Amino acid sequence: MKTIFVLFDSLNRRSLGCYGGTAVATPHFERLAARSITFDNHYVGSLPCMPARRDMHTGRLSFLHRSWGPLEPFDNSFAEILHRAGVYSHLVSDHYHYWEDGGATYHNRYDTFEFVRGQERDPWKAMVEPPWQRFKEMYHPVQYSDKRRHKFAQYMINREFIRDYADFPSVRCFDGGFEFLDRNRDAEDWLLHVETFDPHEPFHAPERFRAAHPTAYRGPVLDWPPYARVTEAPEECAELRANYCATVALCDHELGRLLDYMDAHAMWDDTALVVTTDHGFLLGEHDWWAKILMPCYNEVAHIPLFLHHPAMRDRAGTRCAALTQTIDVAPTLLALHGQEAPPECEGRSLMDTVLGTAPPREGVLYGVFGSAVNITDGRHTYFRYPRDLRGADLYQYTLMPAHMKELFSVAELADATLAPPFPFTKGVPLLKVPATPKSPVFFGHGPGGQQDTNTVLYDLACDPAQLEPIRDAAVEARLLAAMGRLMRANDAPAESYSRLGLAG
Repeated sequence: MKTIFVLFDSLNRRSLGCYGGTAVATPHFERLAARSITFDNHYVGSLPCMPARRDMHTGRLSFLHRSWGPLEPFDNSFAEILHRAGVYSHLVSDHYHYWEDGGATYHNRYDTFEFVRGQERDPWKAMVEPPWQRFKEMYHPVQYSDKRRHKFAQYMINREFIRDYADFPSVRCFDGGFEFLDRNRDAEDWLLHVETFDPHEPFHAPERFRAAHPTAYRGPVLDWPPYARVTEAPEECAELRANYCATVALCDHELGRLLDYMDAHAMWDDTALVVTTDHGFLLGEHDWWAKILMPCYNEVAHIPLFLHHPAMRDRAGTRCAALTQTIDVAPTLLALHGQEAPPECEGRSLMDTVLGTAPPREGVLYGVFGSAVNITDGRHTYFRYPRDLRGADLYQYTLMPAHMKELFSVAELADATLAPPFPFTKGVPLLKVPATPKSPVFFGHGPGGQQDTNTVLYDLACDPAQLEPIRDAAVEARLLAAMGRLMRANDAPAESYSRLGLAG
């Protein structure tokens, strides 16, 4: 088998025409839907970026045990399993978080990998004396900084070297994928993982994609929304959304290049294709930008997924309504190459789901470490927040104490103890590290922490936008019972039950 796995970042389901989106033209995603099975009830697992990727590599949820961090020594990576089975894997990515402390064990699981530089705050181009005054005039004040190592400062420097279409990192990612295919498409038993940071913020795309989304805004560059409530003027909001649309249009174009390549080389006959994202992004819905700080609304949690399998071509253009989530990626990629998922894997092969040989799910759990545990059964969503979000009963369980960009500090580790193994750690004990205002990165401490932390229930059939919480004791009791069963299946730490007011 030959497999291409395409992973976008922050790709909103509602932006795609095949899911009913109208804000941006996405003809190539519609072409993809006509060639594949489109999943209508696909959800996130652990959030945000690297926790989602840990779920995808291992087929297990990670957010109940730790925050952003590397693959652990006891984790199963689909790429590593494929390597042991003689299946070659190659990663091409501009997702620079892989090359930080908190992601450094992911790309090394592949046989080979290529890092495309330049996205966001990637420490790419060196400029000892940047033109600060020109930058200050060029960029909106909310996304300007002259501080070394600040995300805005490095982004402004990087953009100086991204001018033409061919310079854009996402374009170069797909170029790298085509280079692999040109050299290897006639070989057997390989997996190509093409992953681009787009359309993650900042929303920067070539002008020809931006031109289709005019606004009345006439100020300096404004393409990086804050992780905060919406306070911007209407024309500024329109500008941010237009820049997001332009970046989605760029992603659609790159996907189209891949579909053209597969058409030209008759690859649909012998190559599987999986396309998805890690999570969505709020663009003003619920009066919020971005993700993480607010409840995990469906704009973030309900995400796109497409599967083409040469043996299932008769299902091209069909939809699958079954409940799926990011932990299904690993067992699917393994099954495509004839490999069994490890016993620790909680995910299910998408092929089994489509064929009806996998039992239907009663629900799926998803969330951010230290915040709410959320569940959906496809009809309802339920956000269950801890009784005391900032309580002292939250711990990170890890052997790889790294945050996004740095290792745990000595102070953070000073109170660590050694916890006995969980069933999925293969007999390995773990560090049990108390959460602090810095640990984890996205825990609800400080003025920028979690907000709107109310336990609520929504009926998606009557309220798909999740605007009007309902009260239904029977539904809540059913979802709570399912939440408890899924937490136990995930070997949730004992204290997580008491945090949520659940029976262990």
